[in-house]
Amino acid sequence: MSKKDKWIYLPHEGSAEMKDLLGGKGANLCEMWNMGLPIPPFIIASTEGCIYYMKHRKMPPGIREQVVKGLEFLNKKKGQTYGDSSNPLLLSVRSGAKFSMPGMMDTVLNLGLNKKILSGLIEKTGNERFARDCYRRLFQMYGEVVLDVEKHSFEEALIKCKAKYKVEFDPDLSAKALKELGGTFESILKDANVKIPKDPVQQLMTGIESVFKSWNTERAIAYRNANRISHNLGTAVNIQTMVFGNIDETCGSGVMFTRDPSTGEKILYAELLFNAQGEEVVAGTRTPIHIDELKVQKPKMYREVVDIANKLERRYKDMQDIEFTFEGDKLYILQTRNGKRTGPAAVRVAAEMVKEKLITKEEAVKQVDPALLVQCLLPRIKSGQKYSDKIIGRGLNASPGAAVGQVVFSTPRVLELVEKAHKAKKPKPNLILVRDETNPDDFPGMLASDGILTSHGGMTSHAAVVARQMGKPCVAGCKDAVVNAKKKTLKMAGKTFREGDLISIDGAKGEVIDFKLELISSPEPGPHFEKIMTWSDKIKRLQVRANADTGPEAKLARKLGAKGIGLCRTEHQFGGERKMIVAELIMILSNDKPTAVQLKQKDKLLKKLLDEQRKDFYKVLKEMDGLPTTIRLIDPPFHEFLPTEDDLRELKKAAKTKSQKLKYEEMGKLRHDLHEANPMLGTRGCRLGILFPVINETQVRAIFEAACKLKKEGKKPMPEIMVPLIMDVNELRELEPLVRNTAAQVMKEKKVKVKYLYGTMIEIPRAALTSDEVAEVAEFFSFGTNDLTQTAMGISRDDTAALLGKYVDMGILPVDPFQVIDQRGIGRMMKICIEDGKKTRPDIKLGICGEHGGEPESVGFCHRIGLAYVSCSTFRVPGARLAAAQAVLDEK
Repeated sequence: MSKKDKWIYLPHEGSAEMKDLLGGKGANLCEMWNMGLPIPPFIIASTEGCIYYMKHRKMPPGIREQVVKGLEFLNKKKGQTYGDSSNPLLLSVRSGAKFSMPGMMDTVLNLGLNKKILSGLIEKTGNERFARDCYRRLFQMYGEVVLDVEKHSFEEALIKCKAKYKVEFDPDLSAKALKELGGTFESILKDANVKIPKDPVQQLMTGIESVFKSWNTERAIAYRNANRISHNLGTAVNIQTMVFGNIDETCGSGVMFTRDPSTGEKILYAELLFNAQGEEVVAGTRTPIHIDELKVQKPKMYREVVDIANKLERRYKDMQDIEFTFEGDKLYILQTRNGKRTGPAAVRVAAEMVKEKLITKEEAVKQVDPALLVQCLLPRIKSGQKYSDKIIGRGLNASPGAAVGQVVFSTPRVLELVEKAHKAKKPKPNLILVRDETNPDDFPGMLASDGILTSHGGMTSHAAVVARQMGKPCVAGCKDAVVNAKKKTLKMAGKTFREGDLISIDGAKGEVIDFKLELISSPEPGPHFEKIMTWSDKIKRLQVRANADTGPEAKLARKLGAKGIGLCRTEHQFGGERKMIVAELIMILSNDKPTAVQLKQKDKLLKKLLDEQRKDFYKVLKEMDGLPTTIRLIDPPFHEFLPTEDDLRELKKAAKTKSQKLKYEEMGKLRHDLHEANPMLGTRGCRLGILFPVINETQVRAIFEAACKLKKEGKKPMPEIMVPLIMDVNELRELEPLVRNTAAQVMKEKKVKVKYLYGTMIEIPRAALTSDEVAEVAEFFSFGTNDLTQTAMGISRDDTAALLGKYVDMGILPVDPFQVIDQRGIGRMMKICIEDGKKTRPDIKLGICGEHGGEPESVGFCHRIGLAYVSCSTFRVPGARLAAAQAVLDEK
């Protein structure tokens, strides 16, 4: 058999380094096996088998024969035989991709049972309740996963059975009740015209195939999209001998983290359930107990658990998430992986592991996911608010942060409300997803919500683990909450909340509050955060700036480590009353024959604009004292500054004079005249400055008057004047005298010299491909990658979200190019632009100011192509700093 035809691997054939082939779970199982830890025997169907299956829509040739051969290994290791009724061996199949995707793919337990083998299991164990529990679990999991029977059919039958026998939890069901339930489950399959194969090997093969299939379920695809995981990797399948936590009350299953995944504190953070299989601990159907109970009931096993946790953390040099099961006094480890954690936990774990000499500073920098750092800055409840009497429930503090939002009871409804707001061009509503417990199908709804509340589940439940990874506040296992998803009601503290009602949750304390709390949007990140940032700054070469438009934004950006502003969008300063200033100016400037009154009004409006903009630029430049500040001249289409038709109707209605009414009528006509079919590629950017130079001139004067004032105050303003949306160097040449002459005139008037740069934003392919000419005038280039992506790919970022989602799902595009730079196309154009620009001006300053500047993969690309800086939104600055350092370490 050639290596190419090898689909099944034995434990000794793998290691922790083989994640591409064996998946993360399988590779770690092999590593733990080789370490001598108590691992139930297993074999692994490789990711190559899954890739073959996805490509050919059939199982790989020869895989059944290899599985049967692997069964011989399992039978020998366990001293039992798969498919033998006298001494039966049962198996599980679990997914295991290269990157952890908790709960996103399928699992089937207790494979190898049929009626004959069930009888044999009862006779061998002498425990009918246990055997029938395994049998009904097989029906339920195989029915849902392999046979596609509706999940609720089994759940409703289970609820009715518990109600009939007056028990609350599954383990309380007697052998008689479980026998009856097994018959009900069998009828459910019969009604659905499906059945479980009697042949145990056929059961196993269809189970493996179902796991391969689950790689492309909607929830798995959504998860990979959200976490930028390639759709081409495939999953391995871990075929493992069953160990049973559900035999009786001396057995159980648990999940443990070697450190607290919410805070990073170095404590064993673990939960377990007696008389339960592993899926129940994370499913949230029963609220788990703390591992201290194991310490009380089984002190020797508790010490063994602690010892194994320490060994695995030292081996992997990272916080571990470990699943275990015990049969009586025998402990088994089912899997280990690097634990998902919050941003605050990530920086604490990394910093403290350096202190413990487990890892180096460089390893700590590589360990932290840059995307998690924003969680260190997540909203929290503003102090001073009195709401203790408004706390209506307490659950587990499953994921930190705070949220205020409308109660919503299902993922489809969350998505519907978000889409409705998007279509109406309104802000996304603040939503709290409320469920009994979440499951993998809820992932899209959790992603779109602001917070999650569940009535069941523990700290290792699906809701808790996924919320922590997303950075969403979550209160889990809130027993005070009575959720009725069908009626869309939440009952707490004697009050009924319906869809749309507001609540607040504090994920750090596990509190639910009947009060609209005020949140702090920028908390202090703490000393561990600062250590990681300090280490990163000593490693990185790429500078990180912020996209900031106001003084307060600039102040926060500097506090978060920004080394300047890469994009100050002047049009963002034209809200409220200022919008009307620009609107009136447009009306006058668009008139070929303005009256004397209009000319006088124009001068008045320009003076007002100058005064207002001077204040803006003074505040921004003051906060950026000694750091470069790139200020983009007015960019959007002029019609965006005009009042909407609804606004004009209201203004006209409120007008007190005939002349005011006439003015608003003229504005309405002008709005109609200025309409463009494609305004984002119309009269905007530098084209506005060329057609209406007086507005650019006023802006430049405001910049330099503010800069000169600061210079006199002993500050060091460093403005960089950026012209947007050029397609030809002649546009840049056309505006250069306006900028240079105005700057010189102001400096002469104020008797102050201010150093500055004149450059452009590269966001049109033609400008990028003629950069040798553009560099004759421009002293810096700043890539506007959002518009460059739009114009080069012919895709609107505002109108094609659904199309791009489908393209990514179908594999036409690897990722959304508006989230991650398209390195093959847009990236190549950037490289050409850089190379040609440097030929003309070797010392040209190069940067990026599109939101790609905060995305880790894109930051690494910017480092490799030799940019001087990236710029991104304020809260992404720390993540960009860390990503820039990781880009350097990746070279080593």
